Amino acid sequence: QVQLVESGGGLVQAGGSLRLSCAASGRTFYKMAWFRQAPGKEREFVATIGWTTGSTYYADSVKGRFTISRDSAKNTVHLQMNSLKFEDTAVYYCAADLGPPSLAIRDYTYWGQGTQVTVSS
Repeated sequence: QVQLVESGGGLVQAGGSLRLSCAASGRTFYKMAWFRQAPGKEREFVATIGWTTGSTYYADSVKGRFTISRDSAKNTVHLQMNSLKFEDTAVYYCAADLGPPSLAIRDYTYWGQGTQVTVSS
């Protein structure tokens, strides 16, 4: 059974940092990503990483502040979020699938349950 389990969300002041983690089990993935969904808005791409190449891609809104990384031994992907802004407030979802890294929601079959990140201004 495929499972993606996120952790690390919480409440933080603007300018602070959080680190999200997503532990994958049940199969091998070739790409993992983070998406987020704010209240009343559509789910949007945040960052993705190729599992074998380590290639990373970021949304312009988080570039330079967020870093996605992987721990192959633990089958886990992390999202280090620095200099957090109020507008980063959202439910963050981990996603995974085969194939090359992608920014598109439709290219990910497997999703975690989401973890809430709230940034206070």
